Amino acid sequence: MSAAIAPKIVSISGSLRDPSRTATLTWDIAQSVLLRLGGQHRHLPLSEIAPHVTQSWHADGLDPQGRALIGTIESADILVVGTPVYRAAPAGLLKHVFDLVHRDALRGRIAILAATGGSLLHGLVIEHHLRPLLSYFGVHTTPTTLFAHESDFTDGAIANPGLQERIERASGETARLFSSLPRLVEPALP
Repeated sequence: MSAAIAPKIVSISGSLRDPSRTATLTWDIAQSVLLRLGGQHRHLPLSEIAPHVTQSWHADGLDPQGRALIGTIESADILVVGTPVYRAAPAGLLKHVFDLVHRDALRGRIAILAATGGSLLHGLVIEHHLRPLLSYFGVHTTPTTLFAHESDFTDGAIANPGLQERIERASGETARLFSSLPRLVEPALP
C-alpha cells in the first residue's frame, strides 16, 4: 500500500439490526477515512450478509455470493470493524465471519476497531476481543478505537462532538499508517 494508491475500504457492522448504531458508527468512520484518502468504500452490514455466510463453517462451503463477500473482506486495504456488545462480548456472528477469512489474507492491512453498547464498561470488548482477533490476522490496528454509548446518538445519528473528534483522530492515524506502510503484494492463497 502507498499514499499514491487509493485504498479499498470495507466497513463491517456486526449488528443484525438495520438501521443500527453500529452501522452508523462504522459508516461514519469509513466516510472519514474516505475523505482523507479517497478510494472506494463498501459497507457490509451483518444484517445483509448473514444469509450468505451462515451456510458453512468453512469458506469453501459457501455459495458464490458468500465467497464473494469474504473475498471483499480479504481484498480490503483498510477495514472498519464494529460490533454491538452483547453480554460483554462482540456479536458471535461477526466472529464467524472472521472464521471464514483465510488466516494470511489480511496480513499487513489496517483496521479501525469500534463497538457500541449500553454501558461504558462495554468498551473493553475492543481491547479484549477485537484487537486480539485482528492481531491474529497480522492486521495493523489504529491506536485510537471507538466506543459509542447509546447516549452518543440522537435520531440515529452521532450527536456527541467528542466521539466525532475521536473518529477524526482514528482516520488521521489510518491515513498516516496507509502512507507509511509498504505496498502489499497480494498473498498467495490456496
